[in-house]
Amino acid sequence: MVNITIDNQKISVPSGTTIMEAAAKLGTPIPKLCYLKDINEIAACRVCVVEIEGKDRLVTSCNNVVTEGMVIYTNSPKVRIARRQTVQLILSQHDCKCATCVRSGNCTLQQVANDLNLIDLPFKERFEDTPWDKTFPLIRDSRKCIKCMRCIQICDKIQGLNIWDVTSTGSRTTINVNGNKKINEVSCSLCGQCITHCPVGALRERDDTEDVWSAIADKKKVVVAQVAPAVRAAWGEALGLSREEATIGKIMDALKKIGIDYVFDTSFSADLTIMEEGNEFLQRFTKGELKLRPMFTSCCPGWIRFIKSQYPHLVPQLSTAKSPQQMFGAVMKTYFAHSIGVAPEDIYTVSVMPCVAKKGERNMELFYGEYAGHDIDTVLTTRELTRMIRAAHIDPKSLKDRECDPLMKEWSGAGVIFGATGGVMEAALRSAHYLVTGRNPDPDAFKIVRSPSFETGVVEAEVQIGDATIRAAVVSGLGNVRKLLEAIEHGEVHYDFVEVMACPGGCVGGGGQPIHDGEELAHTRGANLYFLDKNAKIRFSHENQDVMKLYNDFLEKPLSHKSHMLLHTDHTKWDMPR
Repeated sequence: MVNITIDNQKISVPSGTTIMEAAAKLGTPIPKLCYLKDINEIAACRVCVVEIEGKDRLVTSCNNVVTEGMVIYTNSPKVRIARRQTVQLILSQHDCKCATCVRSGNCTLQQVANDLNLIDLPFKERFEDTPWDKTFPLIRDSRKCIKCMRCIQICDKIQGLNIWDVTSTGSRTTINVNGNKKINEVSCSLCGQCITHCPVGALRERDDTEDVWSAIADKKKVVVAQVAPAVRAAWGEALGLSREEATIGKIMDALKKIGIDYVFDTSFSADLTIMEEGNEFLQRFTKGELKLRPMFTSCCPGWIRFIKSQYPHLVPQLSTAKSPQQMFGAVMKTYFAHSIGVAPEDIYTVSVMPCVAKKGERNMELFYGEYAGHDIDTVLTTRELTRMIRAAHIDPKSLKDRECDPLMKEWSGAGVIFGATGGVMEAALRSAHYLVTGRNPDPDAFKIVRSPSFETGVVEAEVQIGDATIRAAVVSGLGNVRKLLEAIEHGEVHYDFVEVMACPGGCVGGGGQPIHDGEELAHTRGANLYFLDKNAKIRFSHENQDVMKLYNDFLEKPLSHKSHMLLHTDHTKWDMPR
């Protein structure tokens, strides 16, 4: 142990502890802007400086470890002056129009500046203006960038895509797309991890809320919304609701109050996806098509963009099943539209997702009869949903639990856990067991595929279904995905079925979820979904009676001609970059 003194308080900490970590143990948070533990420890912002007795220069606390007898001052006059000047300089190059920024009230720079009581700027303001394609799902505002380097490190170290890089030198040093290319010219997966790890509003999703407001105002349109499983695990965080209070029923109530005509839970189409994808896996497995390479899940659009750009030769190994979002859209504009007597072109489909890549996925086209358009018209992230709730002046505490509308109301616990890494695999194995043996397994028989922690990138399992042994793998985070694919390609491992999620922890850690700077809440949110599954009245996708009615009345059976036409896709129809 190392004995030190911080702000006149003595403390003993393990060797290798940084000054920042030691101060935190005493309840003294040192302000920071660029620091992310184990990811970005480069002290680029220099906001975290402290004074050490016996040293003339201030030192950064995020990347300097304590030594025996060290005496540290975290808020001395010298530290305060330096910290204030540093933040004032940063603000002089940051567009401070906070009232029109999506991160206002949840901005680390704003918080630090407020804490330092900065009420004027002595330096001349100078902003960087870099053009950006505002139609792209991911938006970068160069006027707000503080050059903390977080986006570069997250994309490189966690996702392994190297989309961002430092450009220029000296006072002109800035961040831009690697190679000074345009964002639509590189292989961005749209995972959105750079957004959720940006301390300010320099990175955000394209805001599509006005499109939804316009559709609601259009008397010719019937607006139909679906809400993804992962959204229920996070939306309340931004509105001051506890996990117990923030139910899916209250989201439905909020959407109705906003003006949505029909509301549904995407867990329904997650069950539908399992029926299609599970049957497809069993078909390909029994035909011997997976002896060399596994079948990969296809419900994550960030993963689809990744495999198409990085490993295009593996695209045929993807399941042909559309994602639950796209399946629901296709069913809404056919089966549901017919049931309420409305033409498909008059149905406006909205999906609320934890994901930025879903905004790109909605470009998928739908052709059915005389209709030519899209499964989904607009995708909103969880953050956009909470902004719409605020814009409608809805008090979150006033919301009541409301059921989904009829016809596609029922959902299973298997559909809910789609939002957590391992959930798709577990749901598929539950129903695959039934399809092979004719009987349900214990609902928790395949929980071995669940990730034990946020840090766990890959989970492997061998499960018995009937007489067959299925070799399965679950992976999340594109950096982990790349390592797994390389191992498969080099013959180091072999699987029959692999679930892939682009975001660490799965959809619950998606790029469209509420932002908590410095916190990773994917595992906590995922545990909430598993709790809901444990307490669900139905825990198997094949027992969802509304899904069975859909097959009986419209689709006939899984993998039927109509199912293939509406619920499956050809992944080779478009190229990356896109």
